[in-house]
Amino acid sequence: MSEAAFINGRFLPLAQALVSIEDRGFQFGDGVYEVIRTYRGRPFELQAHLARLNRSAEALGLCQPYAFEQWRDYISEGLRLAAFPEAKIYIQVTRGAAPRDHAYVPNLEPTVVMTVRELHPMPINVHTAGVEAITVNDIRWGRCDIKSINLLANVLARQQAKLSGVFEAIMVRDGEVTEGSVSNVVIVDNGALVTAPEGPRILSGVTREVVLALAKRQGLDIQERYPSQAQLYAASEVFLTGTTVEVLPVVRIDGRSIGGGEPGPVTRSLAKRFLEKIG
Repeated sequence: MSEAAFINGRFLPLAQALVSIEDRGFQFGDGVYEVIRTYRGRPFELQAHLARLNRSAEALGLCQPYAFEQWRDYISEGLRLAAFPEAKIYIQVTRGAAPRDHAYVPNLEPTVVMTVRELHPMPINVHTAGVEAITVNDIRWGRCDIKSINLLANVLARQQAKLSGVFEAIMVRDGEVTEGSVSNVVIVDNGALVTAPEGPRILSGVTREVVLALAKRQGLDIQERYPSQAQLYAASEVFLTGTTVEVLPVVRIDGRSIGGGEPGPVTRSLAKRFLEKIG
């Protein structure tokens, strides 16, 4: 088993995977990405992830070099070469290499990078106990729905959470909760699920969509609106959704206990249904 890399149609050892210093992804963050995980060696919601990659690329006018079937085959080969029990697949597409200039010439050849690394699932006891979070000011750009490789604001937020000794940083803009630095945020308010709506202020996660669909089938009321920071603190339950966190309870925010200070029944039920879905 070894980490695998892929650049522009070719697999090679990760240590040998190099791109040009002139690549616009390095120079400007001019690119998009996706992260996909496996369950029992199979990519989870692959079509949804690749559809979002296409949407992000189209929003930036980036050439998407591969059709779904080609991506599927390359990902399957990467998983075969890496041979990990479970893997995390990272895909990045940049506009390509060119002399440094903010403006770009049309028809640049994109740089396509993929890595396949071993995934270490989050320990069960973390899900059982729940995690803590802090709130931070949401200073990101105006098109968070594009999964851009420009992640500096998320990096700073995540580092602030790390220095505070908590798991996640929940972003707040003008008193309204948007999302976490690496996750979507859902609160339970009088039995209803409240989460920020799809649009330019959040990156709507694939796992978020799966969990909301499970909640609808469970008959839960879903309200896609921005909860206030006060509602976040007063919620009976709060949980995160994401590719690697799945459905993760939050039991303390900014030092305040959420609900009873332990994972609540709605979160536990949805986490159970999610585990049943992935089998």
